[in-house]
Amino acid sequence: MEQLTVQELGRRAKAVSAVLASASPKQKNDALAAIAAALEARTDEIVAANKTDLENAVQNKMSQAMQDRLLLNPARISGIADGVRQLIQLEEVVGKVESGVVRPNGLRIQKTRVPLGVIGIIFESRPNVTVDAATLCMKAGNCVILRGGKEAFSSNVCLTEIMRDAVESAGLPRDIIQLVPDTTRESSNQLMKLSQYLDVLIPRGGAGLINAVAENATVPVIKTGVGNCHVFVDDSADLDMAVNIIDNGKTQRPSVCNAIETVLIHRDIAAEFLPKMKARLDAHNITLHGDDAAKALLGECVIPANEDDWANEYLDYQLAVKIVADIDEAMAHIAQYGTNHSECIVTKSLEHAEKFQRGVDAAAVYVNASTRFTDGGEFGFGAEIGISTQKLHARGPMGLMELTSVKYLINGDGQVR
Repeated sequence: MEQLTVQELGRRAKAVSAVLASASPKQKNDALAAIAAALEARTDEIVAANKTDLENAVQNKMSQAMQDRLLLNPARISGIADGVRQLIQLEEVVGKVESGVVRPNGLRIQKTRVPLGVIGIIFESRPNVTVDAATLCMKAGNCVILRGGKEAFSSNVCLTEIMRDAVESAGLPRDIIQLVPDTTRESSNQLMKLSQYLDVLIPRGGAGLINAVAENATVPVIKTGVGNCHVFVDDSADLDMAVNIIDNGKTQRPSVCNAIETVLIHRDIAAEFLPKMKARLDAHNITLHGDDAAKALLGECVIPANEDDWANEYLDYQLAVKIVADIDEAMAHIAQYGTNHSECIVTKSLEHAEKFQRGVDAAAVYVNASTRFTDGGEFGFGAEIGISTQKLHARGPMGLMELTSVKYLINGDGQVR
């Protein structure tokens, strides 16, 4: 891999951004098809590169959940390729006319979708993000500079070179997709300051990474991903439904941002509900961190929770449990410790459901459904770059539309002011 500086990567991306921005939908879709085919054709190369990362992960005592995030096998690579092909089927957003008006003076004004330009993405140990992010940005007409974590470096280098070869074979410049060839903190810092070339920077990873980027970047930032998600089991809840929702939210894939990390339980049903929940979670060897009330009901299997547990995004087979007096205490707890990602109430009370959805500040607020649905595909938007937990520019699943901006096109016949 060519050892280029971050500045040079930015310069090269900016130099080809106009080419991609003006590419036709067919040109972009042909390049996406070439990427999907190349990923499958070169699966053995990807698996071999990923093996190096997995061996390092074992040596570095990475958790099993995090190793699962890192793993690429033929089935997962095929799934990634299928995801690229699904992008081809999505509606083209670049050039879409959002609105139009003819002014009294005859000026014709159209609000039109355009690419953001050059997007930087800093992410951690999920090599599938390398492909997902690059191809989604490309479909929306954006060049991308990727900066992955050291845990997946071999996989990321392999995937990026395969994509660069593929887009070049389809007639687009290979520099529309680039990877920072360095995983030190210095390269991240340089990317955060690359205002001359980057139009936006998107961090994907844990709270430490996202906060560091948000606090230090001079490039505009869209925060995504930190998910300290809660389920509140109300006193009127269907307890079997609540167990199913919690089981799915915690155990289906604990290492992702829409997995739940804390369960809040109304005190009036706690004695009946907690043993039911624990029996289901025991099948997955979930470690429980609880308050005094939860420990009194379940005994020594509960680790006493401290302040950090309420704020912790475990991303693992661990769960915090707290008994609350009512919906108001549950909502206050979420307001204090939540990360504005996804929150859920299980209840039969329409009044409480509406109160929870009105009052909880999060990108996605659920009634009687798993937080695992916070996903662009599950929402019917197609692929997404991440879940934005902020309010400006985009919130929730960030799909193609959120990776564009607008331009006003004004046509006249000699009007002057």
